[in-house]
Amino acid sequence: MTEIIKKPFNVREIREEFPALRQEIYGKSLIYFDNGATSQKPQIVLNAINKFYSKENANIHRGVHFMSQKATTEFEEARKKIQHFINARKAEEVIFTKGTTDGINLVASSYGELLTAGDEILITAMEHHSNIVPWQLLCQRKGLILRVAPINFKGELIVEEFDILLSKKTKLLAITHISNTLGTINPVKELTQKAHAVGAKVLLDGAQSIQHMKIDVKDLDCDFYVFSSHKLFGPTGIGVLYGKEDLLDRMPPYQGGGDMISRVTFEHTSYNELPFKFEAGTPHIAGGICLGTSVGFLNSIDLDGAQKHEGELTKYAEHLLDTFEGLQIIGEAKNKTSVISFTVDGIHPFDIGTLLDKQGIAVRTGHHCTQPLMDFYKIPGTTRASFAFYNTKEEIDLFVEAVEKSINMLK
Repeated sequence: MTEIIKKPFNVREIREEFPALRQEIYGKSLIYFDNGATSQKPQIVLNAINKFYSKENANIHRGVHFMSQKATTEFEEARKKIQHFINARKAEEVIFTKGTTDGINLVASSYGELLTAGDEILITAMEHHSNIVPWQLLCQRKGLILRVAPINFKGELIVEEFDILLSKKTKLLAITHISNTLGTINPVKELTQKAHAVGAKVLLDGAQSIQHMKIDVKDLDCDFYVFSSHKLFGPTGIGVLYGKEDLLDRMPPYQGGGDMISRVTFEHTSYNELPFKFEAGTPHIAGGICLGTSVGFLNSIDLDGAQKHEGELTKYAEHLLDTFEGLQIIGEAKNKTSVISFTVDGIHPFDIGTLLDKQGIAVRTGHHCTQPLMDFYKIPGTTRASFAFYNTKEEIDLFVEAVEKSINMLK
């Protein structure tokens, strides 16, 4: 197989692919630092969305006419692109979902049916609500026990405490790969090995990692990996659950109707093979196809160079913000990337975010769907700047100046 030769990473060239970055907000050039919530879309993805709805819009899998067959082919080709992007063994292990949250709920509802009262699920104190609430609901429904591995004040998992909580009773470890609030990169490969050693399955929440590093699910050896398209420079409303084939085969369907059936009578229904068993109803066809386009776009760039660039942006911004009196960065793990959450003594995060917006800078404020984490730090929320590979040091310089101006106005 011929190796694809990629040009060295060049942020100026990358930015030209994203039309949203060329607009002005309140008369200022947009600085978009809300990538942890959603990313902007390259022109090739925007073109693909328009092309599908303009010329190829048809339902898939059961149509005999040309447009239906073309849409089906493109949808399934997108599945194969994603398979290779995450290095799954088979395309059948790639399940299209509505997003990360939907993927976690699918596992909770379906794999959860294989668990029995007294079994334990282990998560961490830095999880997003989407990786907390589905397990709470499952525990209430099935009589399971939810365990929470603690973190230290730097935002790092306390591995010694994790090891104590992990036991033969643990049936599932559900853990974020990268924290959306702290930027902490968890040692998920090592944690997966430990979980497997006691017979537990592992779900990795990849919502914040899929866009920042190369993902190899075979190397990670996780049983499930979930992510969203809209954080991967693709459309909203579509995502992926990767699951190991043998495990997905054992799991009952999540929802009923549409392509998930093989044969239906009023007395009995038999279910379709993977991946269709978990894809009830008409899927987000354009979303799946255009997620494949996004993956193709990412395959064309130097992702190692992009990852290095993002790491440099994070360190650069932290270095500058560290000089501000009364500003506290929340999450100072040794191994982190692309996220800086901070508080300022005596100033509410919402006020800083509002003033930054008036200066053309988009950040996120609040609890970031990690309220237990805010309780741990005893704060109401943070101001969060989250970076993508299209951001620049020049943008960070303007951001830091704007933060200083905002603080001075609010004191």
